[in-house]
Amino acid sequence: MSFALRVMGLTLLALLFAAPGAAAADGWSVAPSGGARPAFYAEGEPGVVLEDTVALVNRGERAVDVSLSGVGARVVFAGSRLRLVPGTRTEVPFTVTVPDEDGAAGIVVRDSDGRTRRVAVHLRAAVPTVSALTVEHLAVRGDRITYELVNRGTTPLVPTLAVRADGIFGRVLDRAPRTLSAELAPGRRLRLSEPWSAPALDSVEVRLTVTAAGGVRDTASVSTGSGPWGAGVAGAVAAGGALFVVRRRRRRQGDAPEPPCAEVELTGAVS
Repeated sequence: MSFALRVMGLTLLALLFAAPGAAAADGWSVAPSGGARPAFYAEGEPGVVLEDTVALVNRGERAVDVSLSGVGARVVFAGSRLRLVPGTRTEVPFTVTVPDEDGAAGIVVRDSDGRTRRVAVHLRAAVPTVSALTVEHLAVRGDRITYELVNRGTTPLVPTLAVRADGIFGRVLDRAPRTLSAELAPGRRLRLSEPWSAPALDSVEVRLTVTAAGGVRDTASVSTGSGPWGAGVAGAVAAGGALFVVRRRRRRQGDAPEPPCAEVELTGAVS
């Protein structure tokens, strides 16, 4: 019987000593196939499908009808109902899906008389180590800089935060990196804020840089217009400079005529 499930990975740990499987005095037994293993030992990333084979032996003098099932994990057999002919060995492939955390599962075989045999399946979830951190929802609200830190990896992180703000007239805030008091567990989202004193008459870009062990780094920035002029300060400064040039030219018109090559068009300088 064909077994067409896709196998993504498999690690089976064999024991160094021989031990019998679920043997029976009434003629039939079940055990891991290939080698003397008392149980199945499998390791993989959560969700990975692993494959192995279970062997059933009928040493009795009559045929035995059996059914196979899995407990404690998702176990799928190539054939779940079999007839064991006397004096034969039958091998049944199966797959087991690794759970999110370590656990014990099992394969249960039951005959038509209600007798059961069981083989343990020990599963180890090997979670990959990934460090990832993001800064999200950065905003300036009144006297606070609000933001969220999200641990998008698989390891706990202790973030370090640096805050910087640059305006049109230069740097207005530069807080050196400091370690935050909260440890960020995998998948956790943390809402935080920083005190902020908005400069008058300036347009400012606020930038947050967050780092953590393992080379984790992320930055986020937001622009804000503070005071009555807001983001229009830059335009006002540019317009004032252009007006000064125009007035200076007009004052010079009463002097000696300038040569044609000295004419400078102001197109684009004043909107």
